Amino acid sequence: MTLARSAVLLLMLGLGLGALGEAMAQPSPWALEKCARYRQAWAEALLRFSNAPPSPGFRADHEAFLAADCKEARRACPESAADIALANAMTKAALNLGLSGSFLPFICRG
Repeated sequence: MTLARSAVLLLMLGLGLGALGEAMAQPSPWALEKCARYRQAWAEALLRFSNAPPSPGFRADHEAFLAADCKEARRACPESAADIALANAMTKAALNLGLSGSFLPFICRG
């Protein structure tokens, strides 16, 4: 194989991998649907728990997850009693909506 043919082959392979990477970066229709369902449940839960709102940090981290179409790193850590009650309600809602527990953005790292 000549050097020119090798270069063309490598270029084609690189372009193919680039297109594959772009396709993989696009969220699937199901991923978008899951996020839409979860976003609606979050809005309803905030209304339901309005007498005991979540802490500002928990809410901000959770809303960053939603703003990133539920692709943001899971980092919302429920710390207060209100945060924990809301996280428990969201866990139940997610499961009732057909979402897996691994979808949830809740994680606490010590």
